[in-house]
Amino acid sequence: MINPENLPNQDESQAMNVSQTEVTDVHAEMVHMHQADADTVTADKVELQQSAAGSVKATRVSAHQSALATVDAGEVLAEQTAMGYIHAEKASVSGYTGVVVAGSADVHQSMAAVVVGTDVHVSESRTVLLIGRNIQGNVTTLMDTRSALIAGLVGGLFASITLLLGRMLFGRK
Repeated sequence: MINPENLPNQDESQAMNVSQTEVTDVHAEMVHMHQADADTVTADKVELQQSAAGSVKATRVSAHQSALATVDAGEVLAEQTAMGYIHAEKASVSGYTGVVVAGSADVHQSMAAVVVGTDVHVSESRTVLLIGRNIQGNVTTLMDTRSALIAGLVGGLFASITLLLGRMLFGRK
């Protein structure tokens, strides 16, 4: 494991290649990781292949067969990747994803818990909750915008009825 105190004292290097090792923090203009692990990656451009990262902040992220906990980026391209939370202007994902929040989201051959975006294109994917202004493609959802609204209304109705019955049966007079 490379500790931060063992790294050279530079504000930000041009490019950093991390291969078959574990690092704590990576800061550079371009980061390329191959079979590596990092807690935090901050860069303009990040490329991961068979790697893992806890937190990634970048302008552009490209990941293949990797695992990412949180991603905050302008553009994300992830293939066969497991991700927890993605916040991006443009995201294209395949694999397992917890939450995708993007202006433009392209979800293909994926399982995602929540997908939120202005323009959402989905192909051969499953989601629990899908919210978007323009939605295109073939998707299997457990809840879409309409069913989430109906579930909320029905849940509120049953909660109100339960409270009223409780007051009638057990309330003081």
